[in-house]
Amino acid sequence: MNKAKLVEMAHEKIGGTKKSAEELVDMIFDSIAGELKKGGEVSLSGFGIFAVKTRAAREARNPRTGATVHVPSMKVPKFRAAKALKDLVR
Repeated sequence: MNKAKLVEMAHEKIGGTKKSAEELVDMIFDSIAGELKKGGEVSLSGFGIFAVKTRAAREARNPRTGATVHVPSMKVPKFRAAKALKDLVR
């Protein structure tokens, strides 16, 4: 499934124009991304939790040259599935 399919499903469910359905889907994604950018988390009951995790700095190896490279710490998005979603997939 992709964004176009989500827009189509929203359009069929709520009616209106496809443009309004696309704006709704965009607003949802932008809201989740905005909250994660602020360092918060988004909890969707029965679906899961989107959060931000800080990955520690580390030393890595360049596989081509074998040289050691310093990788700085960084924030990365994380998703934890809710029990209901895990049970549905199983």
